[in-house]
Amino acid sequence: MSTAQQTLEENVTDTLEETVGTTVEDAPQDAPQDARRGTVGDPVLVACSHGTRSAPGRAVVEALRAAVRAARPGLRVVAAHVDVQEPELGAVVEELVAGGERCVVVPLLLSSGYHVRVDIAQALRDTGGRAVAAPALGPDEVITAALVDRLEEALGTPVEEFPGAVVLAAAGSSDARAAADVQAAVASLSARTGRAVTSGFLSAQEPTVADAVAAARAAGAAEVAVAGYLLAPGVFSARLAAAGADVVAEPLGVHPALVDLVLARYDGATATPPR
Repeated sequence: MSTAQQTLEENVTDTLEETVGTTVEDAPQDAPQDARRGTVGDPVLVACSHGTRSAPGRAVVEALRAAVRAARPGLRVVAAHVDVQEPELGAVVEELVAGGERCVVVPLLLSSGYHVRVDIAQALRDTGGRAVAAPALGPDEVITAALVDRLEEALGTPVEEFPGAVVLAAAGSSDARAAADVQAAVASLSARTGRAVTSGFLSAQEPTVADAVAAARAAGAAEVAVAGYLLAPGVFSARLAAAGADVVAEPLGVHPALVDLVLARYDGATATPPR
């Protein structure tokens, strides 16, 4: 291995450990096991992420998949992506179905935007019901609880005791359903923390995160904390550091609640007969 390759792997590992609070090696083993085990004949769980060029982001998403495998031994969990990375979802589903497998695509996405409604739907179109899709992970109260945990880790105090303002930062989308999902997440975080929460976006929508932070200060907030409605580190999470907030929480990463939620989405889809 070249010095450059070794340095890259060490950087990915360091970033993952900082993000999830554990080591790469320990992350899957430390995941809580649910009461079930995978059995022969269970549909394959296709854990489908957006895809990223960020090496730390790829490491975190793969660690999440590994934690799901560890939480339910015997269940086959495979990777797929809707953009940027290989293997591409359509190719993964086609290969599984051609091999006689059934599968459930669980979108590792935090809203039901274009990729869920179009890309994933197209990948399943000609599978004869042997491949089905679960809903996106968010919005969900489980996600909200994980957001609070990440925010409190960054604050070093319960969020209820933080005297400043809170902004929920999302990737942003031109899709109306995705935009509505983010507002639902904002409302959920506000209800859980008992405080006003505003939204800011990293692309496609207004206000930008920087504008939302500035608006909070203009309204009298002495401090502003940003909770990232993001699954893993990457281009978007890097932009948050330049948004002018006093505190920026880490992306959700390999949170135990997300592991449970991925399996809950899978179980819900397997219990629903394909249409």
